Amino acid sequence: MGGGNGTAVTEFVLLGFSGFGSLQGPLFWGVLCIYLVTLLGNSLITLLTLADPALNSPMYFFLRHFSMVEILYATTIVPRMLADLLSSCPTIPLASCFTQLYFFALFGITECCLLTAMAYDCYAAICRPLHYTTLMNQGACRSMVGASYLMGIITGITHSIFIFTLPFHGANTIHHFLCDILPVLRLASASTFWGEVGNLAVTIAFILTPFSLIIASYACILATILGVASSQGRQKVFSTCSSHLFVVMLFFGTGTVAYMGPWAGSSPDADQILALCYTVVTPMFNPFVYTLRNKEVTGAMRRLMKRYLWST
Repeated sequence: MGGGNGTAVTEFVLLGFSGFGSLQGPLFWGVLCIYLVTLLGNSLITLLTLADPALNSPMYFFLRHFSMVEILYATTIVPRMLADLLSSCPTIPLASCFTQLYFFALFGITECCLLTAMAYDCYAAICRPLHYTTLMNQGACRSMVGASYLMGIITGITHSIFIFTLPFHGANTIHHFLCDILPVLRLASASTFWGEVGNLAVTIAFILTPFSLIIASYACILATILGVASSQGRQKVFSTCSSHLFVVMLFFGTGTVAYMGPWAGSSPDADQILALCYTVVTPMFNPFVYTLRNKEVTGAMRRLMKRYLWST
């Protein structure tokens, strides 16, 4: 980037969707509705997995934490985005930008790790059923969840501190609706080489590596499914993990395109559209995917409604 001339930056201007003009109003209401559905749906899954003993298994233990992280992940981005859509000149102080980037990285990395743990749970249930209770005991599940949060915390702190120790002078306009890594790096008035290397390393470590492990798990699962004699048996085995597979493809698909695609960081408009998908739209799908096709969750929902709504 440029040199160190100019006034030290104390706040950034988030251009966001300011170029959309009259469409900002409908976009505000659309994002608000999606956010409310995300909060209600993921909160319901969290409540069900806590309240119903039938959902007391490793799969739903991971799902509960994934749903909670989805809520926090969306909340890190959406409320400020909604406020900015109503503002004529949306700005964010340097400290708030640091905080948003930290939590954005923390919850994003935690989700990647949790999805990997969920894939391992599917692998253990289908490919190693005789050892499942040993492999997925309570201590192992807690350790995997704890490691997921820890990886998110470490990565978030390291990335955020490194970026915000760079000097920012003069230019302060971010062509985005959030303080994402690459848009902020572009504004630094010192060399961003190591920041870009760090971003690539984190992407490889926490997007491509987990995704590769998930693919390896599903390769083993597929081999096991093909070894099942009856088509009914194959369908039953596949249905166990189909919801998770859909969420994985949605989450990692948009993330990989956004951070690893050839146009990553080169087109602000494309970056924003992709970011809108994985920060706003994707978290909304989780409750639908895990409820509409899951008899255990729908059964727990009916029992909960019967207990609290129809008990009188």
